[in-house]
Amino acid sequence: MDTFLNFVVASVLAATPLLFGTLGEILTEKSGHLNLGVEGMMFMGGVAGLAGTYYYEQAISEPNKFVAAFIGVFCAFLCAMFGALIYSFLTITLRANQNVTGLALTTFGTGFGNFFGEILGTAAGGYVSVGTVIKAAFDEGIPVLKDIPIIGKLLFGYNFMVYAAVALAILLSWFLSKTKTGLNLRAVGESPATADAAGIPVTLYKYVATCIGGGICGLGGLYIVMNSANGTGGVWVHNSISGYGWLAVAIVIFATWNPIKAIVCSLVIGSLSILPYYYPISFIPSAIYEIFPYLATVAVLIMIIFRKKKNNLPPASLGLAYFREER
Repeated sequence: MDTFLNFVVASVLAATPLLFGTLGEILTEKSGHLNLGVEGMMFMGGVAGLAGTYYYEQAISEPNKFVAAFIGVFCAFLCAMFGALIYSFLTITLRANQNVTGLALTTFGTGFGNFFGEILGTAAGGYVSVGTVIKAAFDEGIPVLKDIPIIGKLLFGYNFMVYAAVALAILLSWFLSKTKTGLNLRAVGESPATADAAGIPVTLYKYVATCIGGGICGLGGLYIVMNSANGTGGVWVHNSISGYGWLAVAIVIFATWNPIKAIVCSLVIGSLSILPYYYPISFIPSAIYEIFPYLATVAVLIMIIFRKKKNNLPPASLGLAYFREER
């Protein structure tokens, strides 16, 4: 029973960075832009958030964990949003190929994260690490409630970013389906020419959705770097994101561009990624275990392709540059 409870908790923790990346990419793709730079933006968010909390801790003799958490989230969001802004300028204003630009952003972001992570480590005397107060800000569950037997561990033992990711998924679903701005954004993604003719500022919607989506992806990188359950715990590890960004891009299709479904899909992939640590099978090589999340994603994608339902289809203009003079 204890093993199963630990497995469920670990699955939720493993799913959280995937959910952040998926939600950010869903928001981006709803505007009609396919940003394959999720991995790079997660790297940028992770290193920026770590740097922000580290320098705050160095500057203050008695750092406050709530202030540290805010600084980490703010720096991660802002830096990843900067990466998305570069992508937006190239693809929206200059109309560069979205696939190539996204791949370039992944390369740039990965190099950016590893480069500045090593610089931080060198300046800190070998490796950069935050103190116990800062770590507690990204590790603690809900006081009192987390101590309830079984239920406390399953529902209230997670750090604030887990609850923020779920709340963000619900908020994004409501925004896209119930608000005028969200419906306008979906119209831009489906047919920018029609939206433009209706008086919707297409370029503005694309820029804002892509940049905010990038910032959300950066929070996934921050979570990976700062959360102890993912093996780092406020220490920069070279190539720490380790493919989570690519899984998030696939989960967008897995979840059929639905933020609520993204919660379940991220949990499925997250549980598969940590399965060998809790339920190892001796005759299955560890390398096979490691590709389970990717195999499951490919299987679901194939199934979705064959079941061409209207609700499962991406925005009609996804990946296509909009030329206003051609409408």
